[in-house]
Amino acid sequence: YSVMTWREPHGVTGHIIPWNYPMQIFGRSVGGALAAGNVCVVKPSEDACLSLIRVAELARDAGFPAGAINIVTGFGHEVGDALARHAGIDHISFTGSPNVGTLIQQVAAERHCPVTLELGGKSPQIIFADADLDAALPMVINAIVQNAGQTCSAGSRLLVEHSIYEQLLERLGESFSNLRVGPAAMDLDVGPLIRATQQQRVWDFLSDAQVANIAMVAQGQIVDEAPESGFYQAPTLLRDVPVHHRLAQEEVFGPVLASMSFRNEDDAIEMANATKFGLVAGVWTRDGGRQFRMAKRLKSGQVFINNYGAGGGVELPFGGVKSSGYGREKGFEALYGFTTLKTVAIKHG
Repeated sequence: YSVMTWREPHGVTGHIIPWNYPMQIFGRSVGGALAAGNVCVVKPSEDACLSLIRVAELARDAGFPAGAINIVTGFGHEVGDALARHAGIDHISFTGSPNVGTLIQQVAAERHCPVTLELGGKSPQIIFADADLDAALPMVINAIVQNAGQTCSAGSRLLVEHSIYEQLLERLGESFSNLRVGPAAMDLDVGPLIRATQQQRVWDFLSDAQVANIAMVAQGQIVDEAPESGFYQAPTLLRDVPVHHRLAQEEVFGPVLASMSFRNEDDAIEMANATKFGLVAGVWTRDGGRQFRMAKRLKSGQVFINNYGAGGGVELPFGGVKSSGYGREKGFEALYGFTTLKTVAIKHG
């Protein structure tokens, strides 16, 4: 006998791309599928479709075969639903909200179509007393204000060891107060939210914080030159957010950082894992043993120690656990997801 296994492309893969990082997510999703030998049908968000139409044009001009990359535009409940249901789609890759991800799963299950899901997170930044705060604080800020907090891997929870909690909040509050918000073209610290409904969502979370008597440490400043019609939100630092309050449990998708303190390592792990999400976690400590203990115990698809890459390079597999989804994009693992395994056994003689 000769026995062998090989991997084959699924055939036609469907990709439903969100609005927050359309080109980056297109690259990590469609790139892996193409590299594995598939052809791709891509449905960009109705709020950010022009950039991907242009990418498809550039791919055509660069010599990609006709039909290798196909863009279909429209609303998710119409075009996205049709794409997920289509019998000609052999694999679906979806990045977006948990609620829509569940619908994609249900539709795909009706015809046993494999899926890759990346469904957001409520990622913790965990800072121990021995951390290098000069290195940690700029990355903590960037992880929540980048793209105005509209990032699936945003570091939206801040867990700080009790002995340095007040000191850290004082420093962080000063930095938040100096953040400037306005049009992206002005090259400020924070740009606008995507639309009015997203702005209202952030306001609703902050209103709930007021009702729960959650204290605000500091807010950034919207510049005077910002048009009144813009969807601007000042970055907001909150303190002593209860672990089970919705601000510590749900994805805000805006520049709101919920901070809380912990007593010890076990306490930090319990708090960090106390959400339905598990996409990214950041740990700040000089203790080598603690670094590995935390990495093993955190229920997260990615753990960054003394940095926060929030996705890393193209070589690093990206994806989550629990309600953050399953499957991986980027790295060799992406090629496994965009292919199927075949076993061949040949009897000789």
